[in-house]
Amino acid sequence: MHPEDPQAANALDQAASSFNGLRPRLFGIAYRLLGSSAEAEDIVQEVWVRWQSTDRTVVMDPAAFLATTTTRLAINVAQSARKRRETYIGPWLPDPVDTGADPEARAERGEELELAVLLLLEKLPPTERAAYVLRESFDYPYGQIATILQLSEANTRQLVSRARKHIATERRTPVSSSAHRRLLKAFLAAAQKGDFAALEELFAADVVSYSDGGGAVRDAARIPVAGRTRVARFVAAFSSRFWPGTAITWVEANGQPGVLISQGETIVALLTISASAQGIDQLMWMMNPGKLSGSHWRLQGRAGAASGSEPD
Repeated sequence: MHPEDPQAANALDQAASSFNGLRPRLFGIAYRLLGSSAEAEDIVQEVWVRWQSTDRTVVMDPAAFLATTTTRLAINVAQSARKRRETYIGPWLPDPVDTGADPEARAERGEELELAVLLLLEKLPPTERAAYVLRESFDYPYGQIATILQLSEANTRQLVSRARKHIATERRTPVSSSAHRRLLKAFLAAAQKGDFAALEELFAADVVSYSDGGGAVRDAARIPVAGRTRVARFVAAFSSRFWPGTAITWVEANGQPGVLISQGETIVALLTISASAQGIDQLMWMMNPGKLSGSHWRLQGRAGAASGSEPD
């Protein structure tokens, strides 16, 4: 494009306008497929580069074109990411996103944004995951999903059905947001005291604690800790070493209550839970410094950052 060509400049402005209007959705698709905000941002940037160099005069439906490009790129990355995560040190958790500071990160339906659901999606083959996300999170018609994935509509319906069954089998009905918050608050009180009995009462029988430290954090367990008694013992055992000198800041992570745990100005962990009528099912400790910094979590300007009090 010549810098003084007003027609070309106007065309690029129109391209940017249409792209930016769809950007939250594109990020939402990529993030749900990859569980990584950094990788999702890279995908969206690559889609923008491709969109600039595309002959947009022949694109009948920009939204469909951009969603297709995003999905196919994300599937390719997901296939290679699967191999990388096999060599990841310790449990791998999806990058949490700050939906309190950036409501647009929710992009459409929020349920498939929950960390517990993203963990389940990670177990699905990338193409099956894509079919499920496009249908359940973004309500794309089966015919359009089939076109995006270059499959028959019948095959696409089968992929979505299979994914639904997998999620429904593995996932319990979550508690309400207020009950979720109460359980997390009760857990924090018991954990800080190292109260083994109180911790046991809060947990489901098959509770699992995941600590994602990426091999860089001493307090992050290298394997998941499972079972009510074992998890209670594990949490109680590190209470005297982990909690003194820390502050708690309440946040909204992936549409649900969570807490940032900090020492001074340094965030040492983001804790989230999943919970059902049976109690707390999962503890998810994000402790990997790279993921915490890459997800743009900040202490400044948040309610309760100084006192650790729970926001209204």
